[in-house]
Amino acid sequence: MENINTELSEHEPVSKGAYLLSVVRLSAVFILLCGIVYPLASTALAQVLMPSQANGSLLKNSEGKIIGSELIGQNFTNPALFHGRVSSIEYKAEASGSNNYGPSNPDMLQRTREFIAQWKVDNPEVPIHELPISLVTNSGSGLDPHLSPASARVQIPRISGLTGISSDKLEELVKEHTEGRDLGLFGEERVNVLKLNMALSQLPVK
Repeated sequence: MENINTELSEHEPVSKGAYLLSVVRLSAVFILLCGIVYPLASTALAQVLMPSQANGSLLKNSEGKIIGSELIGQNFTNPALFHGRVSSIEYKAEASGSNNYGPSNPDMLQRTREFIAQWKVDNPEVPIHELPISLVTNSGSGLDPHLSPASARVQIPRISGLTGISSDKLEELVKEHTEGRDLGLFGEERVNVLKLNMALSQLPVK
């Protein structure tokens, strides 16, 4: 026992400077791995495997000009185009979110009344009872780039009247741009409004 105690007592205690040096070395290793190596490796891998998604899923027109991302909706105001869902943040990506109004909230009721009144003016051919609820409601993020197929089709009479493109042709266009459920099971059928309007702009008008 005395020998053991003697041996233990002979070991000098580790200095604070040595502990500090170990901490600095370990921190430097993790900064290098997690702050430089990993981000560079994951970025390079993403650029090789999925360059479009890694760069924001950007969409370009026929001239190669970027006009938006397929992941973020836009506030289309031209009546000759398909309009997306209501957005309380005007589709500003830096302000993602919604005000989470309840169904009896006075502000939401007023906004809905105003939207319906404007809808009657812009779409006199479509009765209110055919107006899909998704067109008068905000998505959770306020950035939803999609519409339900029904919400797109209900706008066809207005667009057809303004552009001279036949309703049948517009129906076909909506059908072509209708995306199915994810893996055939999850979510609902949907139409990307930006992609739909890009295709619409390519059609000859009268």
